[in-house]
Amino acid sequence: MAISEQLSETVAWLHGTNPLADQAVEQRARLLLLDTLGCMIAGLAKPEPRTLARSLAALEPGQIKLPNAPPLTMGSAAYVAGLAACWDEACEGLPRAHGRPGLHAFAAAIALGLAGQHTLDETLGALVAGFEVAGRLGELLRILPGMHVDGTWGTFGAVTAAARLLQLSPEDTLSALEGAACQLPWSLYLPITHGATVRNTYVGEAGRRGIGVALAVQAGVSSPSGAIAQFHKLALGGNPDDGTLAPSGQWLLLEGYLKPFAAVRHVHYGAQAAIDWRRGRERPDTTKIEALELQIYGEALTYCGNRAPRTPIQAQFSLSYGLAWALYQGDLGPEAYHDDSLTNGEVRRLEALVTIVEAPEFTGANKRAARLKVGSEIFAVDAVPGEPDLPLPADAVEAKFIRYVGPIMGEGPARDAASRIIQAPLATSLADLLSALDQ
Repeated sequence: MAISEQLSETVAWLHGTNPLADQAVEQRARLLLLDTLGCMIAGLAKPEPRTLARSLAALEPGQIKLPNAPPLTMGSAAYVAGLAACWDEACEGLPRAHGRPGLHAFAAAIALGLAGQHTLDETLGALVAGFEVAGRLGELLRILPGMHVDGTWGTFGAVTAAARLLQLSPEDTLSALEGAACQLPWSLYLPITHGATVRNTYVGEAGRRGIGVALAVQAGVSSPSGAIAQFHKLALGGNPDDGTLAPSGQWLLLEGYLKPFAAVRHVHYGAQAAIDWRRGRERPDTTKIEALELQIYGEALTYCGNRAPRTPIQAQFSLSYGLAWALYQGDLGPEAYHDDSLTNGEVRRLEALVTIVEAPEFTGANKRAARLKVGSEIFAVDAVPGEPDLPLPADAVEAKFIRYVGPIMGEGPARDAASRIIQAPLATSLADLLSALDQ
């Protein structure tokens, strides 16, 4: 069956389904919203996102109020939400898609949800629909070497989320998806190797683009059929007649992960092994470590082989740095990317000790796992918290939200806000729910 036909089935399924009727889906959607909001609020406290939001508000005054941001236009709100939410590299992902469908859907859903005065129910439904479509297309549209996944097929998540909130028909939703494929960008990995944070704008652009395409189709702008297949062929070298999307009725949202650590997911396996080394030691002393070897799967080496990182984004994509910080600190949070952390002498020493080698048995089995040798000791990790078989429980997601947001709004208010998002009635106004986060 052609990809367009499979996608049509998926869109029709989602259009005729209330995702939140499934209790597991509703709970995961709430946790995804809570987690991504926490990442966004923490990102907006950083100088660059905060300054950018103020500049956009001054040039284009709007009425959309993201927490701790000035009033923005809908497009600027989607842009800022996506950019800020990925600033600390602590957002969700879907392993089979090798990217972040929920993050892209979030950027559009939060902006349009506020602009259209939508409820929590409607916003979560859009978030889930965006995740499902983008996750399926992300598995098909594998990026080429040198590309970065953000801002590419994630745009389909933003389109779908916007289409659901705009109540587009299945036919118009498909048209919007094909229209997005006509202008899907080619995002480069290059900024990360240079330590440049322009990478963080990719998701924001996708969120803004997704809303724009959905609105255009609603206004009667037409799109050609077959554009997604053409993008697959021309941009990625794929066979437009090849590929199978996950079947309708299968919730990819339940296969996604939420991150316990602030780093690219590939870094988590070595970091978890480092934390395992510390466990059971009354007073872990890293100064006695003289040799470190990390064995890991090939994809991790492709995207996270950065050594001696000088900037936060390089460190977020560094297997060796994440491992060194976790050995030293027993954790891997946003604090790892502060200036004094990046220049910490012991962390630098440990990072330089790390030898990274590919484990062919992991790569060959398409298995995400790691083995860490610390001297003569070996610590093996084949799963990290957040994976489908080891999901982060609600209290862990709430604790992460409080950790990220507490320094900004206070621990007590952050705790109350987290509980409210998890427990609020579905009929609650999104604007009312988010207003409690504005300090």
